[in-house]
Amino acid sequence: MTGIKQAGEKKLMLFSGRAYPDLAHEVARELRTEITPTTLRDFANGEIYVRFAESVRGSDAFVIQCHASPINARIMEQLIMVDALKRASARRITVVAPFFGYARQDKKHRGREPISARLMADLFATAGADRLMAVDLHTAQIQGFFDGPVDHLHALPVLAEHVTRHVDTERLTVVAPDAGRVRVAEKWTDRLGCPLAIIHKRRDVERPNEVSVHEVVGEVAGRTCVIIDDMIDTGGTVVRAAEALTSRGATQVIAAATHGVLSGDAVERLEKADLAQLVITNTLPTPTRFPSGKLVVLSIAPLLARAISEVFLEGSVTSLFEGES
Repeated sequence: MTGIKQAGEKKLMLFSGRAYPDLAHEVARELRTEITPTTLRDFANGEIYVRFAESVRGSDAFVIQCHASPINARIMEQLIMVDALKRASARRITVVAPFFGYARQDKKHRGREPISARLMADLFATAGADRLMAVDLHTAQIQGFFDGPVDHLHALPVLAEHVTRHVDTERLTVVAPDAGRVRVAEKWTDRLGCPLAIIHKRRDVERPNEVSVHEVVGEVAGRTCVIIDDMIDTGGTVVRAAEALTSRGATQVIAAATHGVLSGDAVERLEKADLAQLVITNTLPTPTRFPSGKLVVLSIAPLLARAISEVFLEGSVTSLFEGES
């Protein structure tokens, strides 16, 4: 039997979808347990079948699934796993989504648009999830979409530790690539004791994934600049930001982001960009097609394992934030 038993027959069980089993097994190793054997397969028409090989009755179940490509299939797979656990009488079900899909659609920009992040929360609640756990949601307000506990973990300590080991913080400037990242950038500056710069940009709502950089505000000339963001999708924001900083005298540009979505030709675009390093975490499967070696992937598994352990032992997840709110 897999899992961890506590006095009083309380039992932690880990489950993994097919999106990124390597991360799930890394989390299991951190917890000194194993992933519960699960049958996952597709019918000929694409429908997903799930069955757990062991009894889950009364367990504290944690379902780990990265919402990676094909994202809709991976989300549906996790929903079905949650439903199966509910019907098999799991005591409590926690959805662990290191990268939470549809988080960018957290509000209406124009009329007749959905709020897909709210729909995601409703879907998991309906399936039977009691709790959500995610890393660096696109906006913190998404926590309020789910009518239950949400553990919003932060990758900032993991990323910042790497930066401080490789960069002279006396010559460092943290750069927010847009107004939406200013609050996060301020947390970086508080932690590293360095100045902040902000890039003003505009997006054309009729032309998604295209960015126009307008102005850089802050001290960047002669300094190492670290562009921080929650995710890098097509790479357009980072590439244009790096160009703007270099043109204004930055000696070195590093990009640091939690989620490396890297859609389409993002790898090729970032490979050609004027970046010394691209630092991400492994909340999503990462490509190996960076011949320059500029890609650095840091493991988020220890943070996830500590959060899962705190939830299971009824401890404090907030203690993992190291002062972050």
